[in-house]
Amino acid sequence: MTPATLARGKTDELTPLFSPDRISFATRRSITIIIVGSSCYGFTIGLWRGLEMALHVAIKTPLLLFLTLLITGLLNGILALLLGTEIRFRQSLLCQLFAFALASVVLASLAPVTYFLALEAPLSGAANASTAHSFYLLIHTALIALVGFLAVTRLFGLINQLTPDRRGACITLLSWLGSNAFVGAQLSYLLRPFFGSPNLKVAFLRKDAFNGTFYEAVWTALTRLFGIEGTLVALFIATFVGALLLRSLFNNQK
Repeated sequence: MTPATLARGKTDELTPLFSPDRISFATRRSITIIIVGSSCYGFTIGLWRGLEMALHVAIKTPLLLFLTLLITGLLNGILALLLGTEIRFRQSLLCQLFAFALASVVLASLAPVTYFLALEAPLSGAANASTAHSFYLLIHTALIALVGFLAVTRLFGLINQLTPDRRGACITLLSWLGSNAFVGAQLSYLLRPFFGSPNLKVAFLRKDAFNGTFYEAVWTALTRLFGIEGTLVALFIATFVGALLLRSLFNNQK
C-alpha cells in the first residue's frame, strides 16, 4: 500500500488489504504514513513560535490523530452494531486508519506552503501578533477540517461495499465525519498549544487544559477578525458548502 493507493481511493485496490494475510501490513504502513505526514505538517504549525514549539507540535500532531482514532474507532464500532450497518469493528477501525493516513499525506503535501506561511507571519512580539494568531488558527483549522472531510469521503466507495445497502453507507459516513470532527476538535484543545498564543510562553501542554472548549477559541478568533455578523455569515457559508459537497458525493455514488 502506497500514498497513491490511498489517494486514488479505488475500492478494488483497497478491499484486498482487509484479507487476514495483508491487514497487519496495511495497518503498519498506515501508522507509518500518519506519523511521518502529520509530523511534517505539525512542525510547520508550531514554527511560528520557534523551533521548540515546532518540535512540540510535530510530536503532538500524530498523537492527536491516534487518540482521535482510538476514541472514534470505539464509538463508530458501537454505532455500526446499533445501526445494523454490518461493518465489523476491525473493518471500521482500518477504514478510519486509511482515512487518517490519507489526510496525513495531503497535509504533508501542504507543509511547504504552511512552512512559508509561518515564516511570513508577524513575530509573537509584534503589535498585530494577536490578530495574526487568530488568522493563523483559523487558516489551519479550516485546512485540517477540509482535508479530514475529503479524506473520509474519498473512501465512501469502500464504505459502501462493506455495508449491506446505500442507506447504511450514508449513515456510516455521516457518523464518522461527525465523531471525527467533534472528538478531534476537543482533543486538539486539550492538547494545546498547537499554534501558540503570542502572550503565553512556549509549553508542551497548558496547565489549564480543561478550561474552555475548542469552539469557544474558534468563536473568539472569528469575532476578533470579522465581528459577530461576519462570523455568522462565515459559519452559514461553511455549513452550506459542506452540505453541497455531501450532496454531490451521494449523487455521484448512485
